[in-house]
Amino acid sequence: MHITFKTILNRIQPLNGFVFSDERIRDDCKRLIIDVTIREHKQREAICPECEKACPTYDHLPEREWQFVPCWGLGVFFHYAPRRVSCPEHGILVEAMPWSDGKRPYCRPMMQFLGNWARRLSWKETAAIFKVSWQAVYRSVDWMVDWGLKHRNLDGITAIGVDEIHVGHGKKSLNYLTVIYEIDACCRRLL
Repeated sequence: MHITFKTILNRIQPLNGFVFSDERIRDDCKRLIIDVTIREHKQREAICPECEKACPTYDHLPEREWQFVPCWGLGVFFHYAPRRVSCPEHGILVEAMPWSDGKRPYCRPMMQFLGNWARRLSWKETAAIFKVSWQAVYRSVDWMVDWGLKHRNLDGITAIGVDEIHVGHGKKSLNYLTVIYEIDACCRRLL
């Protein structure tokens, strides 16, 4: 069985409407990096990020770079020149890309990867191990928390618990956080 790097990437990050066109390895003095070029599928129109409908292409922006999850200890970067779409309802916008979230320089899987590691290690250790900045780890955790809050389901809660925890130094009221938990018999979670 012959498995290519493109097959592995498609398992990790499926790209509907896009194609992995080529990959190359470069030496970045600190480590080897795999650069993956992505291009749009010729038979698919770009998707409006607001209404998620197919729209005609208005123009192309300059090529951007997104850091992807490291593979075999090698850094992986996606390269793509985003299209701008001409949506009849929302005007001219940058197309929706399944690996990107706005102007962030990291792919969604990379932000999930960093956020999950930041639960086990300090943010500084996570940044050092995966050769990213501390701010990249912070932004990844922030992105994951925002996503969790948007997708949180509060239906069926029958019992809650309230607690205060001390953070920082001193006894000012700013140094305490109020924490609310669901404490149902079948589910215990931080709300």
